[in-house]
Amino acid sequence: MYIYIILINILTFITFGIDKKKAILREQRISENTLLVICLIGGVFGGIVGMLFFHHKTKKIKFLLSMPVILLIWSCFLLNF
Repeated sequence: MYIYIILINILTFITFGIDKKKAILREQRISENTLLVICLIGGVFGGIVGMLFFHHKTKKIKFLLSMPVILLIWSCFLLNF
C-alpha cells in the first residue's frame, strides 16, 4: 500500500510539472479533471507539492476547494490504515 502511495504521488508531481510546461509552451494540456482524478486516487500529496513547486493551478477555485477535501479524505484513510 505504501509503495503505491509513494509511486502515485511521484507520478502526480511529475504530471503537474508536465502540464505546467505544456501551458508555458501553449501545447495541448492535461485536463483539470485528469489532474484531480490522479489526486483522488492517492496522489494528493504530490499534487499539492506540484501546485506549490511549479506555481500551477494555485489560483483555480476548483483546485483550491478540491485539494483540501481530497487531502482530508486521504489523511483520514492513511491514519486508520
